[in-house]
Amino acid sequence: MPSDLTCPNCDIIYEAGPNEPWRCACGHALEFTERPHPKGEPLPLHSLDTSDGLWTFFEFLPIEKHVTFHEGFTPLVDAPEWDAQFKLEYVFPTGSFKDRGATTTLSRAVELGVDKIIEDSSGNAGAAIATYAARAGIEADIYVPANVKQSKLMTIQRADARPVRIEGSRQDVTDACIDAVEEGEGWYASHAWNPAFYAGTMTVAFEIAAQKGWTVPDAVVLPLGHGTLFLGAYRGFSLLKEAGITDRTPRLLGAQAAGYAPIVDELGGATTDEDGEGTDIADGIKITEPARKDEILTAIDATDGDAIALGSDPVETALDRLHRGGFYVEPTCAVAPAALEEYRERGVLEEGADVVVPLTGSGLKTL
Repeated sequence: MPSDLTCPNCDIIYEAGPNEPWRCACGHALEFTERPHPKGEPLPLHSLDTSDGLWTFFEFLPIEKHVTFHEGFTPLVDAPEWDAQFKLEYVFPTGSFKDRGATTTLSRAVELGVDKIIEDSSGNAGAAIATYAARAGIEADIYVPANVKQSKLMTIQRADARPVRIEGSRQDVTDACIDAVEEGEGWYASHAWNPAFYAGTMTVAFEIAAQKGWTVPDAVVLPLGHGTLFLGAYRGFSLLKEAGITDRTPRLLGAQAAGYAPIVDELGGATTDEDGEGTDIADGIKITEPARKDEILTAIDATDGDAIALGSDPVETALDRLHRGGFYVEPTCAVAPAALEEYRERGVLEEGADVVVPLTGSGLKTL
């Protein structure tokens, strides 16, 4: 039976079903009532059957596998010139880490008997949700900014989903999508609100730990918009510790784009934006109102983490450096490596710290 949903804020429980709410009546995001994790010692990586990709960790997931391309277990490679390891999240079927959440979200939709889904996205999540909806045979409407990258728009269209282009800000796109959901036009497969999406993104933590011999790094530096990967990592590393598999969680260090940095503003942090005009280079994290802002702040506090905002210059420099090093990623992806350098300069990361940086989106998305 599919897991019911609960509100951590007021403890109301909502029964699972195709008409379940997308958030609590009090306005808080919902979570699964189930929080499974395995018992006993995990197998070493060389003994794990990883042919099911991220679903290798099914014992942690409150969702049954229904829709998959066997995605996951992306490479963790040494990057000596950065004094870090890169997790190559851009090698997923649709070219971004959003496939982690798409496989679990569409599997949840199948569990519930959903006929149609609706999602809003700047591109990557929409492309992932559209692709996995096609795999599931479920109709999909994807709300996107009017100026969405052509490559991402084509991915949505070629998957036979219906793109709905909205003029205005990224928040205007979300508002239009929520209006459609409230009018009963479909089940909200939101990468920002739906707990099924975070069930998928938390597998990045399981993979990193397994690839490092069931240890965790000192820190993980991640791009930070709605926080789908950031919060996924927090949830995953927290579950590993709760299960007794690891004895600590890494510091989670966020990277936001100048001009779109509500978490940095909340923390009273600084920015590298010299001209103060913000940057449009990182379109994937141009989020001014994160759906789970309080949870992001909690994750930062609980892990002794931080968040910084970067202007165009350091991001463009990092992007060029990544490309020259053979990492063909999209501009949003370069925000985290740029932040890595800034964190070192500020003394947030000690010399020789064990750091992992997910590279989240393919450079093919910019064509």
